[in-house]
Formats: sequence, C-alpha cells, structure tokens
Amino acid sequence: MESQGAEVARKRMKPAMDENEGEGGDGIVDQIEEEETETSVAGSEEMELSINRILEKIENFTQMVSELLESGKTLFKDLSNEFEERMILIHKEQIEKWQEEIRELRLLDAANEEVNAVLHNARCLLQNVHFHS
Repeated sequence: MESQGAEVARKRMKPAMDENEGEGGDGIVDQIEEEETETSVAGSEEMELSINRILEKIENFTQMVSELLESGKTLFKDLSNEFEERMILIHKEQIEKWQEEIRELRLLDAANEEVNAVLHNARCLLQNVHFHS
C-alpha cells in the first residue's frame, strides 16, 4: 500500500518538475489533472471542488511566478543598460579631464622653455658684459 502511494506521489511530482524545465502555465495543471484521472478513483464532488481550487491556486501561482520572472529580467536588463551607460560616461569624463591636464602641462612646459631660453640669453649677455669689463 505504501509503495503504491509513493508511486502516485512520484507520478504527480514528475509532471510539475518537467513543466518547470519547459513550458509554463496551463500545461502543469493539465498534466496533473490527467494523472489524477489515471491514478485515482472518482471522489466525492466536494473533494473534486477542493482539488480544482488547489489546481487553480497552482495555475495562479505559476502565472504570478512567470510574470515576476519576466519583470525581474526586464528590471535587471534596464539596470544593466543604465549601469553600462553611466560607466561609459564616467570613463569619457575622466579621459577628457586627463587630456585637459595633459594640454595644460604641455602649455606650461612650452612657457617654461621660453622662460628658460630668455634666462639663458640673459646669462650669456651678463657673462659677456662681465668678460668685457
């Protein structure tokens, strides 16, 4: 008797697991109902109503999970896109900032070279003046 009950439970669980891997929605309920009619004796009308309510709960819950998964995928995709755009913007801003620093350093270096050349000429003139005096 126990082995028959375990076999019935296994048969009932297996379609639900297979459904999670493949299709979604009504397929689970249909397979469970098929298993019910194949493996059980006709029960009372009240029992059938209770079973149908549970099957409706399963169907509703499956639909809700499916919708949550889809909305979660959409949310993560949107967040991923926003993150990527923001990281690219941050990178671009930082590169522009460093390029501006490089331009400023080159301008400063050019100005320093000019000043250095003027000072070198001034030293040469001063040395020539001291040498001739």
